[in-house]
Amino acid sequence: MNIRDFEYLVALAEHKHFRKAAEACFVSQPTLSGQIRKLEDELGTVLLERSSRRVLFTDSGLQLVDQAKRILAEIKTFKDMASQQGGAMSGPMHIGFIPTLGPYLLPRIIPSLKEHFPDLELYLHEAQTHQLVQQLEEGKLDCLVLASVEETEPFKEIDIFCEPMSIAVPCDHEWSQRNEIEMLELNGKTVLALGDGHCLRDQALGFCFAAGAKDDERFKATSLETLRNMVAAGSGITLLPQLSLPEEKVKDGVCYIKAVNPEPSRRIVLAYRPGSPLRQRFEQLAQAMKACLNQQ
Repeated sequence: MNIRDFEYLVALAEHKHFRKAAEACFVSQPTLSGQIRKLEDELGTVLLERSSRRVLFTDSGLQLVDQAKRILAEIKTFKDMASQQGGAMSGPMHIGFIPTLGPYLLPRIIPSLKEHFPDLELYLHEAQTHQLVQQLEEGKLDCLVLASVEETEPFKEIDIFCEPMSIAVPCDHEWSQRNEIEMLELNGKTVLALGDGHCLRDQALGFCFAAGAKDDERFKATSLETLRNMVAAGSGITLLPQLSLPEEKVKDGVCYIKAVNPEPSRRIVLAYRPGSPLRQRFEQLAQAMKACLNQQ
């Protein structure tokens, strides 16, 4: 067996489909299928229950998939240790961003990062927190830039900034002329929120619930822009993070008001695997992001 066999096995477990797994590995379907069969013969165990409709792993197969993921992650670490000694800001770097941060943070930092680290090849990936965490654990990503949550606790974290949230209301709302809103004034109010899977949903609702507000269960947004448009349409109020706000207090039918006592916020960090040899690179990257944001 070889490393490629592990990659085929993991891809098949992720896609549950021979053709899609083959495409992800940039090989033909017969090649991938044939290598999986050879692996089964070599191991002397059946990994898959094959049918015309789906791919189903046996218990032994699932255990070996988990082990293959760990092996591939260790191989990635081995290669990182051998390459550039972890400190040189050159070569490829795969970074994950959450959807409530990437669209607003990346335009601010990418020009500066390219200027400071011209030899660094940035590959940017956007997904929800649980997906990014899994990809980081498996070695598919080098680091993540996201809000610190319970799921990121196993990783090393470098603080980038603390991002406050503001209350967004329709322009004709009773609070639209206010400069500040105390969180307790949300008591009894209903707030719009993102759908399940977004870490910002839990963070924002945590502050709202503490103030006595409740979630509008009739609607769950897929993005911050959907939330913003719902507020503009007069469908409710919500909390939005600072980087997503326009410079104007009022824009496109939405009024943004500072929330205080307490000020709702989320901690944005760069997270990486504890055993990664690229720690020096991550520290330089986080420092550059901090400096860029402080200048704006």
